[in-house]
Amino acid sequence: MTNEERSFNFMALRKVMAGVSIAVLLASILSLFINQLQFGLDFTGGALIEVEYSQEKPLDEIRQTLVGAGYESAIVQTFGSPTDIMVRLQEDHTPTLGDDVLAALRSGSTGDVELLRSEFVGAQVGDELREQGGLGMLLALAIVMLYVAMRFQFKFSVGAVVALAHDVLIVLGLFSILKLDFDLTVLAALLAVIGYSLNDTIVVSDRIRENFRKLRKGSSEEIINVSLNQTLGRTLVTSLTTLLVLLALFFFGGEMIHGFATALMIGVLVGTYSSIYVAANVLLAMNVTREDLLPPVKEEEEDDRP
Repeated sequence: MTNEERSFNFMALRKVMAGVSIAVLLASILSLFINQLQFGLDFTGGALIEVEYSQEKPLDEIRQTLVGAGYESAIVQTFGSPTDIMVRLQEDHTPTLGDDVLAALRSGSTGDVELLRSEFVGAQVGDELREQGGLGMLLALAIVMLYVAMRFQFKFSVGAVVALAHDVLIVLGLFSILKLDFDLTVLAALLAVIGYSLNDTIVVSDRIRENFRKLRKGSSEEIINVSLNQTLGRTLVTSLTTLLVLLALFFFGGEMIHGFATALMIGVLVGTYSSIYVAANVLLAMNVTREDLLPPVKEEEEDDRP
């Protein structure tokens, strides 16, 4: 019942880790009720203005210029090159808003600045995006539960969905606690987190099912421990290589995808944890046994001969 390479007793800490997960989940839910999410313009509505400077200019200086002109809600980001600047404003739509912002920037600029585009996202569109995004995540969780129940067993589907809900709530909670902007790129990252976490959970569940059928001795806790040790190497390599890519995106991808990279990095770390402790913990809590996973015995028809 031992693995030749490693034999970590993961399940010995399952009660402690369950307490940690519950505490973090409660903090996340509490923050979502108190602080709520800092929705970006994609959801709240507002103006998006893109300008281009003739030379690189500090973002803080641009932001201070706009605040001094009365645009206190201005969010300033680079867009592609360091001279291409995107300004997001939670302002009512007016035909001259782009020109007004351009005039304010020119008054406080030592270099030339040109207006590239001025767009407006209505609040109604933002409400529709928020509602459809939430429904999309709920639909994804329902489909996951159905898929896992058909491929494995109902107890495994409950464990998978609890793990996915755990990951999504913690990512949302951290965005709420840290007051990071939640826009469409972060919503896309959340859906990617669901896919990543599900893939990791499926790999672990498949090995657990295989070992329940193959190993004749040992309790459910021991068999799950063996399965987790056997998949640990694959889980860590996948997580580390994914994090390396996300770190590159975070530091060199520009501010436009910082939220996307941040949400995915949190999701990968939490998803790796949940595939080990949350999904497996739920299986033990539901008293999964070898009998739950044994293939049905086909009854052979007896020949009725006189």
